Amino acid sequence: MTTTALPISAHPAVEGGLQLEVTSVSVQTESIVSIILANPSGGTLPSYVPGSHLVVQYGDGVNAYSLTGSGNAPSEYAISVLRVEDGAGGSMAMHQLAVGDRVYVSRPRSAFAPVSTATHHLLVAAGIGITPVLSHARAAADRGTTSSLIYVYRPGAGAHVDEARELLGPALTECSNRTGFQEVLTEQLASQNLGTHLYVCGPGAFMDGVLGQARELGWPEARLHSEAFGAAELDEGEPFSVNLVRSGIKLEVPAGVSLLETLENAGKTIPNMCRKGICGECSLSVLRGAPQHRDLYLTDEEKAENTTMMCCVSRSEDPELELDL
Repeated sequence: MTTTALPISAHPAVEGGLQLEVTSVSVQTESIVSIILANPSGGTLPSYVPGSHLVVQYGDGVNAYSLTGSGNAPSEYAISVLRVEDGAGGSMAMHQLAVGDRVYVSRPRSAFAPVSTATHHLLVAAGIGITPVLSHARAAADRGTTSSLIYVYRPGAGAHVDEARELLGPALTECSNRTGFQEVLTEQLASQNLGTHLYVCGPGAFMDGVLGQARELGWPEARLHSEAFGAAELDEGEPFSVNLVRSGIKLEVPAGVSLLETLENAGKTIPNMCRKGICGECSLSVLRGAPQHRDLYLTDEEKAENTTMMCCVSRSEDPELELDL
């Protein structure tokens, strides 16, 4: 058993969180490993809403990973990590974890929760997007509600396939090519009963395609739910203006340039750590306008209040925002 030296203090993204021990590391695919984390002292961990994620600190880095369990009185937290060769290095470090290593984690945060009044949950996942969707399926099974899953993955590159087969049985449809997936998706979107909610997770273009098709078939927005992998999957967004009330200046935020970068270019010093919408350091107070929340830090309730935004990834739904800055 190895024990990795911990940083002196927890990263701001995981302050108030937990220090957990790696109890299992298993290979899902050539590029995906599953990691089980537990309390070194034993006992249950905080419960969580299906579709939640953890922010994990290992060494100097932090990143968010979806939990794959149902969230009901867990004795362990299970995550799966895709190795990204040209990323910032966080996934590479996570792939080096061994049993006995310890990490800091945030308490679970909900960014992709199921709707309790749904009569059925239609789940659609591509690649590593299976992780939060698997949590939804497990929770539905625990609660006695129904769910079905369309899972798209390259042959030999599907994570949690055996678990999904055992959990869902005939309610699982596996697709390995675009044509087959489109046929299945069209049929299932067109045949769902009233009250079904759609949940999709995967690359941005994949999710846009699924949600766009659902809208064309008349699905209302209230029944459509999605979660991107993180900041790397975000599009360039639309340009908008921002008024800094205390500073008395107005700035233009172009497409493809973050609000944080725009503020820094204007000489403003904004505390920040991750620049991925994870750590919460770059929080700004919104006085007027509706932010386009694209972070993994704020809860759904906090996002709905529209009084705070993470300027590293979030943008504006309106042509203009007013900030207390």
